[in-house]
Amino acid sequence: MLYLTEADVQELLPMNEAVGIMRRAFEALGAGGAQNQPRRRLILDTGSTLHSLAGSYLNYFGTKFYSTNPRYGAYFHFMLYDAATAQPLALMEANHLGQIRTGAASGYATDLLAKPDAATVGIIGSGFQARTQVEAIRAVRPVKTVRIWSRSEEKRRRFAEECSATAVDSAEAAVRGADIVVTATNAKNPVLESGWILPGTLVNAIGSNQAARRELPSDLVCRADLIAVDSLEQAKIEAGDLLLADCWSKVVELHAIQRHWDPKRVSIFKSLGIGVEDVAAGAFIYERALATPERFADRNRAKR
Repeated sequence: MLYLTEADVQELLPMNEAVGIMRRAFEALGAGGAQNQPRRRLILDTGSTLHSLAGSYLNYFGTKFYSTNPRYGAYFHFMLYDAATAQPLALMEANHLGQIRTGAASGYATDLLAKPDAATVGIIGSGFQARTQVEAIRAVRPVKTVRIWSRSEEKRRRFAEECSATAVDSAEAAVRGADIVVTATNAKNPVLESGWILPGTLVNAIGSNQAARRELPSDLVCRADLIAVDSLEQAKIEAGDLLLADCWSKVVELHAIQRHWDPKRVSIFKSLGIGVEDVAAGAFIYERALATPERFADRNRAKR
């Protein structure tokens, strides 16, 4: 069985490949070649929580599991199995796996729903996940300008330097007039206003996966003509942006959407992060690792 580190995952899963992997994963979901199990959480009175997401994709199935504690941090791993035999194939560190596949899922949604010549991106949030959002959007659209705002001036300026973006002084300045808007925060309450979002804009909301938290105001959610989700079942459990707005008639799973952009409508992609995305990405990493077995031979021999 292979053991793969965070560095291995970063090297073996480039973003330009990851966007295509997400496309194939959602196509497989639509065709019955993949399954998804919504996130489960075991919550302890110590503040620690065990999270798990599972799925199957073509010849593989697997689960990502991670532990979190607000005082001590988070620890991510992913386990991949052979679908035909249930044989364990690989264990990999999965913090970057989650970061890359979350960005790639937004990249795929952007390719379906954003203005074809979208050139301006506005981002609220400058943390770990925001970086791959920019990378994925740039992989599918001819982006010229990225505007970034977050509560920390130091962090947003560092983000701007690292990601060739422009740091601005307010959330409104970041998103008003942008072709694509990204919210990547840990906020409990909305971080933007509906009036800042023009017709024709795509909003990728990725920060919240808890029922009582949201980044988008209800009037923006209900104003949108189309709301795409990676999993409707999971969204009804943990998509606070949608649960608190209660506008489900416009919600469609990503695998059921065809490429389309309308300059008169606002579209939203509410990303939650689902198990089948991890399995598809993990399978790709595993197959690329098998192509260079000499690199991992000594490490995995030592773990037997």
